[in-house]
Amino acid sequence: MEACCYPSLFFRDTYPSQQQLLPATGVNLAIMQTLESCLPRSVSRRPVPKVHCTPRALLAFALSFTTLVFAGPGAPFAEAAPAAEKKPKQDPVLKGLPVTELSADEAILHAMNRLAYGPRPGDIERIKQMGLAKWIDRQLNPNSIDDSAIETRLDVYPTLKMSTAQLLADYPRPKQEAKVQNRNQNQRSGDAAASVIAEDTRANQSGNAASTNQGDAAQQAAQAADAAINSMGAEMDASAPSPQSSNVPDSTMAASNADTPSPMKMDPPTRGVRRDALGQDPNVVPRAISDASKRPARVVEELAMAKTLRAIYSERQLQQVMDDFWFNHFNVYAGKGEVRWYLTSYERDVIRPHAFGKFPDLVTATAKSPAMLFYLDNFLSADPNAAQRLAQERAMRQQVRRYPYGYPPRRPQQQGQNKRQERGLNENYGRELMELHTLGVDGGYTQKDVTEVARCFTGWTIEKPREIAQFKFDERLHDPKPKVVLGKKIHAGGMKDGEEVIALLAKNPNTARFISTKLARRFVSDTPPPALVDRMAKTFEKSDGDIREVMRTMIYSPEFWTRDAYRAKVKTPYELVVSSVRALGTDVDTPMPLVGWVGRIGEPLYQCQPPTGYSDKAETWVNTGALLNRLNFSLALAGNKVRGSRSDVAALLGTDATSEPKAALDRAVQVFLDGQASPGTVETLEKQLENPQIVQAKLDDPVKQVDLGVVTGLVLGAPEFQRR
Repeated sequence: MEACCYPSLFFRDTYPSQQQLLPATGVNLAIMQTLESCLPRSVSRRPVPKVHCTPRALLAFALSFTTLVFAGPGAPFAEAAPAAEKKPKQDPVLKGLPVTELSADEAILHAMNRLAYGPRPGDIERIKQMGLAKWIDRQLNPNSIDDSAIETRLDVYPTLKMSTAQLLADYPRPKQEAKVQNRNQNQRSGDAAASVIAEDTRANQSGNAASTNQGDAAQQAAQAADAAINSMGAEMDASAPSPQSSNVPDSTMAASNADTPSPMKMDPPTRGVRRDALGQDPNVVPRAISDASKRPARVVEELAMAKTLRAIYSERQLQQVMDDFWFNHFNVYAGKGEVRWYLTSYERDVIRPHAFGKFPDLVTATAKSPAMLFYLDNFLSADPNAAQRLAQERAMRQQVRRYPYGYPPRRPQQQGQNKRQERGLNENYGRELMELHTLGVDGGYTQKDVTEVARCFTGWTIEKPREIAQFKFDERLHDPKPKVVLGKKIHAGGMKDGEEVIALLAKNPNTARFISTKLARRFVSDTPPPALVDRMAKTFEKSDGDIREVMRTMIYSPEFWTRDAYRAKVKTPYELVVSSVRALGTDVDTPMPLVGWVGRIGEPLYQCQPPTGYSDKAETWVNTGALLNRLNFSLALAGNKVRGSRSDVAALLGTDATSEPKAALDRAVQVFLDGQASPGTVETLEKQLENPQIVQAKLDDPVKQVDLGVVTGLVLGAPEFQRR
C-alpha cells in the first residue's frame, strides 16, 4: 500500500468546552490520519480533508487502520487467544451454556459486552462467583434485580416523573410562557388593587378603633410584602437566565451551572445567608431543577442524562440495552414539533414496560403513543370523506335548531370555502408500520396495502396536543368502509380496525424473521447466521411474539458464543462512551458532558431524524473523523478532562506502574483488554512509551513519571476496545 501524503491533522478543539480535549493533557500527538484511499467505499462516505504524514502520526495510523481492517463481522483475534488443540473440559462458571470456543473469562467478557454496556471493575469476579447462566437469567428477568440505587440517583431530575400534560404546562414554549406570565401578572395586579380598596374601606369604617390594631396591621403588611417579593422573584428567576448559564455557548451544557440559588428565591429574612458546608438551605432549589432550566430543551436534556446514568450504574443492564434497541426500532425525533414533550412518557410508559413483553403489545403501545402519532403525522390522518360527513351533520343540526317547523335549509356553502379545514388520508404511519416496525422492506406488501392500513388507522389521534396530549380515537374521522390488508378483509369497525391490523402483522412469518434478524444483528454480528435467525423466528411464532423467549433462544444458542462472534461488533458512540466510563469505574456527578461527547462522536441522543433509527452496522460508525473523536474522548476521560467525571486510573493500574512505562502499558492491556491485544496493537503502543510527553520527562532527565491517563486513553482507543 502506498503511503498517503496529506496535511497533518492534530488533536484540535472544535468544541466549546476547551478543557475537555487533549491539548489540556500536554500531549501533542498527531496520531489520526485520514485514509480515504485505504477505506472501502462502503465505509468512507463522508468527504475527508487532506492530511500529510508526520513523525507522530504512526500510532493513530496503525490503530485506526487496524480498526478499519478488522471492522468486518466475525473478525477473530486469533493472536490473542489461539484455540486449543484438544477440547478442554467446560469451566463450572459456564455450566448450562453452550460455550465451547471461549474461555470462562472470554465468555463473561463477551456476555458483558453484548448483554450489558461492558464490565465495571470487579464485575467479572462477581459473575464468576455467581455463575454466568444465573447472571443471564437475572438479566432476562429485570424485575428480580433491586435497582433502587439508580432510581435514587435520578431523583434530581423531576421531569422523569411528570406526565405529558405537566411537562407542557411547566416547560412551555417561550411565547406561551410570556403570555402566561403576563396573564398572571395582570391578575396579581388586579388582586392587589382590590386588596388595597378593601383595606381602605375597612379602615374608614373602623375609625379610631383601627389605631389599636396598628401592630397587627403592620405585621400583615410585612407578610404581604414578603409574599409579593417572593412572587416577583420567582417570576424574575423563571424568565431570566442565570449569569452562569448565559456564558455557556452550548445550550446542552447549561443545565448544571446553577450552583447557587438566586437571592429572589429565598424568603426576605434569609437573603444573603450562604449554604452551610454540611447542609443546605431548605429554600434553595437544587441545581438540577433550578427555575433557570424551565425551558423545553431541559426535558430532553434530563431524559438524555437519565438514559446515560442508567446505562452506567443500573444493575439491570440488559433492560437498558433493550430499551435502547426498541427505541431505535420505533424511533421518534425529538426535534419535530411537540415530540420533545412526549418523549418522557414514550420511553417510560411505552418502551420500557414492554421491552421483554409481547411484541404485539409493544406495537399497539407505540401506535397509540402521542409521540409516534405526532412524529409520523397519523394524528392528522382522517377519512377524506369525513369533512363532508361532518359538514352535513352540522348543517342538519343547525336546521333542526333554527327551523324546527320544517323551513327550508340554508344554502350550502361553496366547496372552496371549507377546503382549508379538510383533513385527508396520511400514509406515513401505515408505510413505516409495515416496512420498519413489522414485516420489513421485503415483507411482501404493496402500495395498496399501505393505503388500506392507513385507512384502518384513521381516527387514531391526539386529544389537545398542546394541553392534554393523550391518545384519542375519533370515530368521526375514521373510515367506516371495509378494507383489505394482505388479502384479508378488515371490517371490525372503529378502533378495532387498527388493532386487527396489528394482530395480523404481528402473526405474519415475515415479521418473525425481520425482528429476529434485527435482534441477532444487534447482539451477535452484522451478518447473523441464518440457522440462528430461523430458530429465533420459530420461537417468535410459537410464543406469539414473546420477546423474552426469543432473546433466551438467541443467548442459549451455540452461534452466540462462537469465536467468530467474539468482538465482532463495532461499538456505537453511545456504547463507547458508556463502556469507557464503566471500565474506568468513573464517578459521574454531571452526565451532560458525556451526553455531549456521544453527540460529538456521531450519535446525538433522541436526535435521529429518519424513522429508521441509528444503525447497528460497523460501516455507519467507522470513519476517520469518528475515530479521531473516539480517541480524543478516551484521552480526555482517562485524563480527567471531562467535566463532572472523575476517574482514578492509578487505583486500577497500581502505583508501581507510574515509574515504568512498559509495566503501565502491560497492566492497562490486562485490565481493559483482558490481556488480549494483537501484536500489531502492542507494537504500535510500545513505540509511544519513550515519548517525553507521555513519560513526563525531558530527554536527558533520568527520572520518569508515567502519565497513566495518557497510557490508559491510548489503550481505550485501541481496536480491541472499540469492538464488543
